[in-house]
Amino acid sequence: MPTPMPANRNFYSPDVYQRLVQRYRGVAPDQERQQWLLLEAAHVVGQTRFGPHLQVHCLMLSLAWEKRMLREVLGQLFRIALVPLGHLLKRLPSGNSGRADISAFRAMAPSNEVRQVIAEAKAAKFPH
Repeated sequence: MPTPMPANRNFYSPDVYQRLVQRYRGVAPDQERQQWLLLEAAHVVGQTRFGPHLQVHCLMLSLAWEKRMLREVLGQLFRIALVPLGHLLKRLPSGNSGRADISAFRAMAPSNEVRQVIAEAKAAKFPH
């Protein structure tokens, strides 16, 4: 069972974020679902900090380009353009997965899968 998320919706932890990104980088290219799941978790964890937020959208753009997902590529380009504005105006929809199939303005509860991956990263169940 996933660890409940804090009520304040600030999930940021540099260690957890780095574990998620490192795990993403170690996933085999044919494990696309796992790649996206890790990036979504990294987005939830890192979105309140400008650098990690921008980085995770760049990673999503790169993966979408590699997988030839045109809609996702366009969605990530839009989100990359919005990152500075969102941070400047403090309009960051907490829990949002960061994917193109979800409104860039919609706050949401992270999926159970994303919450489980974050809990595993917090517990250091996969290496840094």
